[in-house]
Amino acid sequence: MQIKILFDNLALDNRFLTGWGLSYLIDGKILFDTGEKSNLLLKNIKTMGIEIPNIKTVVISHDHWDHTGGLWSILKENPKLKIYACPNFNKRFKESVKSYGSQLVEVGNFTQISEDIYTTGEIEGTYSGNYMPEQSLVLRTNKGIIILTGCAHPGIIKIIDNVKQNISGNIYMVLGGFHLADKHEDAIKPIVDKFKQLNIEKVAPSHCSGENAARLFREEYGDNFIEIKIGQTIEV
Repeated sequence: MQIKILFDNLALDNRFLTGWGLSYLIDGKILFDTGEKSNLLLKNIKTMGIEIPNIKTVVISHDHWDHTGGLWSILKENPKLKIYACPNFNKRFKESVKSYGSQLVEVGNFTQISEDIYTTGEIEGTYSGNYMPEQSLVLRTNKGIIILTGCAHPGIIKIIDNVKQNISGNIYMVLGGFHLADKHEDAIKPIVDKFKQLNIEKVAPSHCSGENAARLFREEYGDNFIEIKIGQTIEV
């Protein structure tokens, strides 16, 4: 299985445009989130030689601007996409997707969307004191389970627990936003310890994970810490 990093905070070199948010492409056909702006995402897609018509499915982790911003240009070029959303995403987002003639699929529970690829379905999180629905993507690979997170508003450990309740196997890697940028290291250290207790082999915090989380995970994981950059291809 192959994961291409299309958008994130860092890049391999100056051919790519960085920004806030993330976007990862699985096996050339399933797009997970779309970053903050269409022009940034499309530039990186072109630079990486990706053909948008080959993308069949988009999974949106949650309906914040930094995860949906690039979606509309993708839909304009390829409106026949299937879009996976949480039932409690805002009405405006859902209507916008339907206005392109795309198929909107609302998933409340753990659901298989392709061979060896699943969504957690909606998991309850909070943002600024309000309910925040979010889903994560789950890949079953020869090396184990990979979990891709958008912002982990429900809490990264809560997401991992949800996955473990719904699919068997060791967790090989957790990749994406952990939403720890505003957390002190005293709050992050127990999360790092929990990752080790769960025997998670590799970790790749990006986007909203923050410098403290990156440092603590790097110190604990060493060579099994992966720094995510636009332009990378992760083969598993």
